[in-house]
Amino acid sequence: MGLTLRTVQRWEKNGLQDRRKGTRVTPVNKLSEIEEKRILKVLSSPEYCDLSPNQIVPLLADKGIYYCSESTIYRLLRKLRMNAHRQHCRPRRHKKPEEYVATGPNQVWSWDITYLPLQVRGRFLYLYMMMDIYSRKVVAWQVHDCESDELAADLITEACFLERIEKNQIVLHSDNGSPMKGATMLAKLQELGVTPSFSRPSVSDDNPYSESLFHTLK
Repeated sequence: MGLTLRTVQRWEKNGLQDRRKGTRVTPVNKLSEIEEKRILKVLSSPEYCDLSPNQIVPLLADKGIYYCSESTIYRLLRKLRMNAHRQHCRPRRHKKPEEYVATGPNQVWSWDITYLPLQVRGRFLYLYMMMDIYSRKVVAWQVHDCESDELAADLITEACFLERIEKNQIVLHSDNGSPMKGATMLAKLQELGVTPSFSRPSVSDDNPYSESLFHTLK
């Protein structure tokens, strides 16, 4: 708060009221009420109502008109609670993804694919792995020489069979890779009654359980 302890202790004697005086100097270039109304009329006009201050000021300057700076217009809009989206199109609203919490085993699974390097440089095998995020148990895993949503569908089928999973029992979380969102994989999840969950776009660490286990393995 920028206050020393002694200042607060001194204020406590009078009921702990803020006794800072603040500035007593009125800015010379402060806008008058008439000037504020004139600027507000320009901002509300059909020509400028859907433009931002950093667009309005240059347009007025091209006409040889100058009322105030961009920062002053922003300050006036905040004062009048008009500093909202000024264009006809609405900004995109990002919906927060649904959170899944595991309170026991076989409720939320996580799965991913990682590279397994071979002795031949540039060639890899692919480890498919599904794990339970509550118990950290690896419920199923397979190693293949390619990435495929069909192989991923086989893996989830095997995992559900081994763990005796019923429909609408588990949520399967993964990143946004093509095997995870392939048509065959999504159709198999729907057939088995498994709820798919995907990482948020551009969030690299949104599937930490599988990534952590891959790191330990390697």
